Amino acid sequence: MASPFIWYELLTNDVEAAGRFYGEVVGWTVQPSGQPGMDYRFWKVGETAVGGLTALPEAKDGPPSADAPGMQPGWLGYVRVPDVDGTIAQMTGMGGAEVMPAMTLPGVGRMALVADPQGAVLYVMTPEGNMPATTFARGKVGHGGWNELHTTDWKSALEFYGTNFGWSAAEAMDMGPMGTYQLFRDGGESETMGAMFNNPNLPRPAWLYYFHVDNITAARTRLEAAGGSVLMGPHEVPGGQWIMQARDPQGAMFAIVGPER
Repeated sequence: MASPFIWYELLTNDVEAAGRFYGEVVGWTVQPSGQPGMDYRFWKVGETAVGGLTALPEAKDGPPSADAPGMQPGWLGYVRVPDVDGTIAQMTGMGGAEVMPAMTLPGVGRMALVADPQGAVLYVMTPEGNMPATTFARGKVGHGGWNELHTTDWKSALEFYGTNFGWSAAEAMDMGPMGTYQLFRDGGESETMGAMFNNPNLPRPAWLYYFHVDNITAARTRLEAAGGSVLMGPHEVPGGQWIMQARDPQGAMFAIVGPER
């Protein structure tokens, strides 16, 4: 079974402000999920849900919130696996960790928050039903377009994810002093879906998610007008697309990709 990214989720300390910001920058609309007993919202492109939006756990009780270690606003990705509990057992046996115990959400599926041996976190999930995931779709505005692991040992990370998710190495790009930028694909798929590289500049290893926009220059203007900050770019990447890394007004790091004009 393929193990692609099937969902992206923003945890933040200001849900309303985040909804407005990404609506301006990426073009998403926000819709309540209807999940009983929780304020969980969907990011939508037209009628298609491509991700989720919710408050940080402490933020629901008011501001001391996001200052707690490990509870900063941020994006998390979900990877589909055939067996959440079996995947957790295999991951922990290889030096990974179960950050949040597995739970089953009726009508949605079973999921758990895990960390790789270097400390980067993401969700593993076995969704209910066999509906195809449309969240990650390269080249499609409003959808996920790239999944980038900033780590301390990409070679062992690739082995870890290869064993647990079936991901395999694709092209390796030489970035000079920055080392190797290793692309990867999902098993036998021909299309690459992300890359891994060693980045000593982050406080801890993390996944960075790229979302497609209509125009990188216009998106930068919208981002800065809405209170976001540019961390890197825009600059052109192979294939003619342009990328930019940024932070939203609450501090969550994300990236966008799109044509220049």
